[in-house]
Amino acid sequence: MVLKVFFPSCCASAESGILIGRWISEQNSAVILAVVHFPFIPVQVKQYLSEVQQVTKVSISVLGSWSNSKHDKEESLNEFLEDLGTIFSHEPWIQISKEGNSKFWSCSTLQKHSNDPKEEEIFLIYYDQRKVMLSHLHPPLETASSTEHRAEDASKLSAIFDTVAKSKILFMTDRYDDGPVKLTHWQSDGVEASIIVELLKQTSVPACMLLTFLLSLVSGVCRSRVLKFWPLSFLWSNLSTCEQLGHRLQHLQVISSNRKAQNQSQLMRKANIFVSLLIDVALGMLLMSWLYRKNRIGHLADTLIPVADHVAEELQDLLQWLMGAPAGLKMNRALDQVLGRFFLYHIHLWISYIHLMSPFIEMILWYVGLSACLGLTMALCILSDIIALLTFHIYCFYVYGARLYCLKIYGLSSLWRLFRGKKWNVLRQRVDSCSYDLDQLFIGTLLFTILLFLLPTTALYYLVFTLLRLLVVIVQGLIHLLVDLIDSLPLYSILLRLCRSYRLAAGVKFRVLEQQDGKPLRLLMQINPLSYGSVVQTYRLPTYSCYPKDSWTSLCKKLFLGELIYPWKHKGEKQD
Repeated sequence: MVLKVFFPSCCASAESGILIGRWISEQNSAVILAVVHFPFIPVQVKQYLSEVQQVTKVSISVLGSWSNSKHDKEESLNEFLEDLGTIFSHEPWIQISKEGNSKFWSCSTLQKHSNDPKEEEIFLIYYDQRKVMLSHLHPPLETASSTEHRAEDASKLSAIFDTVAKSKILFMTDRYDDGPVKLTHWQSDGVEASIIVELLKQTSVPACMLLTFLLSLVSGVCRSRVLKFWPLSFLWSNLSTCEQLGHRLQHLQVISSNRKAQNQSQLMRKANIFVSLLIDVALGMLLMSWLYRKNRIGHLADTLIPVADHVAEELQDLLQWLMGAPAGLKMNRALDQVLGRFFLYHIHLWISYIHLMSPFIEMILWYVGLSACLGLTMALCILSDIIALLTFHIYCFYVYGARLYCLKIYGLSSLWRLFRGKKWNVLRQRVDSCSYDLDQLFIGTLLFTILLFLLPTTALYYLVFTLLRLLVVIVQGLIHLLVDLIDSLPLYSILLRLCRSYRLAAGVKFRVLEQQDGKPLRLLMQINPLSYGSVVQTYRLPTYSCYPKDSWTSLCKKLFLGELIYPWKHKGEKQD
């Protein structure tokens, strides 16, 4: 049977003493946590370990003895260390000794109370105590057939990682501290502390209280009945800016909450949200400084009106082309003229509206630019809403064409069922047989002929304005993809993976250090960090989506039938 002894590499040069740690009987493993030096009183050591057990809830005990002949000149010390096994009764009693500067260590076990002692093969595994204590072991993400085996290995490793992590209070005691027990562990050179960090912790408490109070006021205003009236409720529920503002308010509430994180996932979520907000605001401040430098707001306002006029002129030219013979197609002239003049009148109204607002555009853009101090995502959402407002006439054209085209498609399908002696049963939601008289068939044939010959003209207008609408939707979709990327990307986890990869552990690997007959096999345990893809998949932040996510089949079906695509609705609501 193999006995695995996990020994901290920081204790390799420690003075002789006794080994304290945890014995994991299920794995036949011993996790060494520290070395207790001479002189010590066994009763005080036991009392100290019982106090540590009450705090950490980990069964820590004396596992064996440690002998470093480089520091020990008396040969009787080894015999004394062996006799300690009778005071600290632990089976098996592990004896590890280091002979001078030799790279080979001797490791043996004593089983005094066993009638049939068995020889065990010993693996001496070195581990970095600091990295193991600060790291978080993640479960395997694969769902293959070997997942159960990997999960079992992960549970064995997690027992070792949890033992070191939960024993953090043990490492707060230093060998230079005044006390009855002198220890060697990874903080032997002094307890790590920073005055600046402590001051930041103290000043963050009133700052969080003030932020919580302000957020409670804002949340109270948002939940008030004022926003439930029709104009404000419509804007709050459909504008991307309001959605992003509510999303960021939720993030601020999570950060300013005085509740302590219960586990590693909640802690990483708070850190990711904080870094995401910080970088978002920093990028927004850079954008704001660029906009207000060299009067770029004024140049942008001066450019916006000519661009809107140019777009309107291009739409007028397009409608004039459709009112003629587009691509040599022969259209229904009466319907073509009615639709063309109808859309031209809307363009005329839109141009008048733009020129009426032209004196106030620079002032509006100046105040809109200030919103960048709330973050780059807020500025991008405002840009998306501005694009939606500037292209509202294209949206109206698309809705008019889609409704007219959809009416004719459903009319033709209903009349086609009339020819086959069928009808749509509204109550049972199915097609049933039906008998029609001669007058009904005559009127149905007449209406079918009229709709069929008017369909090409309507379909052409619908096709052109659908393409324009899809162009606007693609631009807005790219903006929202960028917003979702900034909102959901776990930047803190990625930076942690880049700078301190051992904090995000996916597993471990063992490297053979030395192997010699009659000596224990010496291994070095190294941490395998999570891949960047697994980091993003594990710690990705939830986001909102302004538009419903349709499949390509559903999208093509809606386009063919003339149903509206991407209306101003939430993704949870039913679409028209």
